Amino acid sequence: MNTIAKHGYTLNELAERVGATVSGNGDALITGLATLHDAGPEDLAFLANPSYLRFLQDTHAGGVLIREEHKDACPVPALVLKDPYLGYAMLSQLFDPMAMKQAPTVHETAVIADTATIGERVSIGPHVHVGAHVTVEDDVVIDAGVAIGDGCIVGKGSHLYPNVTLYHGVTLGERCIIHSSAVLGGDGFGFAFNGKGWTKIAQIGGVRLGDDVEVGSCSSIDRGALGDTIIGNDVKIDSQVQIAHNVQIGDHSALAGCVGIAGSTKIGRGCLLGGGVGVAGHLEIADRVQITGMSLITNSIHSAGVYSSGTGAMPNAQWRKNAVRFKQLDEMARRLSRLEKR
Repeated sequence: MNTIAKHGYTLNELAERVGATVSGNGDALITGLATLHDAGPEDLAFLANPSYLRFLQDTHAGGVLIREEHKDACPVPALVLKDPYLGYAMLSQLFDPMAMKQAPTVHETAVIADTATIGERVSIGPHVHVGAHVTVEDDVVIDAGVAIGDGCIVGKGSHLYPNVTLYHGVTLGERCIIHSSAVLGGDGFGFAFNGKGWTKIAQIGGVRLGDDVEVGSCSSIDRGALGDTIIGNDVKIDSQVQIAHNVQIGDHSALAGCVGIAGSTKIGRGCLLGGGVGVAGHLEIADRVQITGMSLITNSIHSAGVYSSGTGAMPNAQWRKNAVRFKQLDEMARRLSRLEKR
């Protein structure tokens, strides 16, 4: 597929990208993406949630990604497909200004150890430090201020955004994205109390990320105490997430912001953890488990499904009354049991 004037694409070309059927003028030029409400005549919008149908009739978009059942209600050309949101995700990469990478360069202020191995078409920004025996594979982008400790491996096509820190012995798979100020391979929280104070436990493991992993800004993945902390393929980690030492996370799982996972817990494949979820240590979570936001998990989960804990917000006066009742639940249960026995 070839781009055309104004760095745009025709609807026909975009349809080929996502396997969609074109309804209307397939030669319409698209140069950007926008919401139904904000789109102009050269923008592509999408309708994934039926609650936004009210915006469809008034849209000025040049085209809309839409499901078959909504096609007849669309007043402009459409790309008809099963999952408009997935189609939008795929096409968003075409219009991402950051996707246009600069020619590979190594900035003069970068410090690279003599024993480091740097692949082809690698871009290294200002004030980057690359330690001894590091391997940086082909097509990697390392932005300003990144620190890569000794013995790390950065897989092909990965991108480290400004001020990322990889401690020693961290391995990234291919096409990983690590956002600004994330820290991978810091010491796990390991101490033994000696009667008077704390004795630090040396964290002698590493961190291993699979392919296509994304880690959000200011997130931390601690190195293992013994053995490695392991993040599987295609795992997506949001900003401000804490993953403790020796945690294992299965392929295709996703963790939203402010999730905290304590040491040596194993998360299965295809799990979804909502924002603010806390998971205690040394637990096992089965494959395909979804945990809703702000839940606290203190026991292992052995079956797929949706799990929640805690209560939703309510007026303070009502919450105060319920809190009093909660403290009385044990005594009420005991009284009920005695009454049933009578």
